[in-house]
Amino acid sequence: MKAVFLMKNTSSMFGLNVGVLKEFTPSLSQRNVTCYPSSMVHLSSLLSKQYHGGHVVIRLALAGHNQANRPFYRIVAAFNKRARDGKYMEQLGTYDPLPNIYNEKLVSLNFDRIKYWIGCGAHTSKPVSKLLGLAGFFPLHPMTVTEAERRRAAALTESSREREEEL
Repeated sequence: MKAVFLMKNTSSMFGLNVGVLKEFTPSLSQRNVTCYPSSMVHLSSLLSKQYHGGHVVIRLALAGHNQANRPFYRIVAAFNKRARDGKYMEQLGTYDPLPNIYNEKLVSLNFDRIKYWIGCGAHTSKPVSKLLGLAGFFPLHPMTVTEAERRRAAALTESSREREEEL
């Protein structure tokens, strides 16, 4: 199942509002593959020759797909030691950090494939963990809550200063 989420910049309990926009069925290219529960994924001998012990740690991370002054990220499953914008095994979603005309940041995630890779022992990077926490897939990252509390406190002090200046 693939879901598209909208993150509004308006303040809420955790600083961002998240809601399901649409749900899609998985594409035909996604296959059901059995996964062994371990902390590492064993790949074919062709891929595993470049790593010690034949095991590779897979990481769910953001891969930059940027233009000048226009950041855009793909959420990908890739080898742990790859370059930031290097090759990846599978694209699992996208993240557009710039707000659109409705003041929303767009995130699309393929939950079925994310579950598969995490079941295979893939690790998540901090930005991906934060996005998955906001989407409800993981618990919220502690820094997300802390940052929202700081923003809320700053907004309260700013509004109280404005009230005092009016009086």
